[in-house]
Amino acid sequence: MLKFAVVLFFVAAVTAVPTAPVDPRIELNGDWRVVGGSNAPAGAYPFIVSLRSSGNAHFCGGSVLNGLNILTAAHCVVGRTTGNTITVAGTNTLNAGGTSRATARLLIHANYNPSTIANDIAVVRMSTNLGMTNLIQQTSLNTANTGAVAAILIGWGRTCTTCGLPNNLQHLATNTITHAACVSSWGSLVAQSQICAVIGAGRGACNGDSGGPLIQTSNSAQLGLASFIRAGGCAQGFPDVYVRVSSFIAWIQSAVNA
Repeated sequence: MLKFAVVLFFVAAVTAVPTAPVDPRIELNGDWRVVGGSNAPAGAYPFIVSLRSSGNAHFCGGSVLNGLNILTAAHCVVGRTTGNTITVAGTNTLNAGGTSRATARLLIHANYNPSTIANDIAVVRMSTNLGMTNLIQQTSLNTANTGAVAAILIGWGRTCTTCGLPNNLQHLATNTITHAACVSSWGSLVAQSQICAVIGAGRGACNGDSGGPLIQTSNSAQLGLASFIRAGGCAQGFPDVYVRVSSFIAWIQSAVNA
């Protein structure tokens, strides 16, 4: 199946372009969006944040680790400056509401590989504490080596490759698959430190919200964060790839304490 993938590399204008060629099977999700989802209820996912430029342009998603730290994808922040990275939490809409915080530090995994998108994880350190409210809460990180379970993809943006951007946060019921099943589609490009999800053609991730959370339906624990999709278009029925959070617990703790 890999031979059918072609180079098609979309990154939001405000997202840094990797310094090394991206594997031709990959389309980076610097612009991930949810295809086939629906409007999320207000306050249903209080851990999700919108990462924005200094001009208030949304470029990636993330999740609240604690009052000062946000979990996101490395490719979202590689090449960015702290002055051009703003966190907005506590809102389901891109055009209104929420609490904004400037950035003090960007912590990117030292082994992030811009060619294969391995170790695609980073922490955004905010300049001042967010403060927890009913609309801003910490994410719960999954620590198990989870296989095939019901999951929920969350993000803002296009509902198809060529659609406009919906203002409301979208969510979509999906399913993770076993590592073996993902390897059967992606081959050696997918490592044990990644987890895949697929629900069928016409539903899945698209250009818009990298770094945003994939959560387990049964307990709302964060299984992954959006990393990349198959080159050639959105929601083709091919597994979308996420960073497997449980593989990076020690790194996350180290980054938060750095």
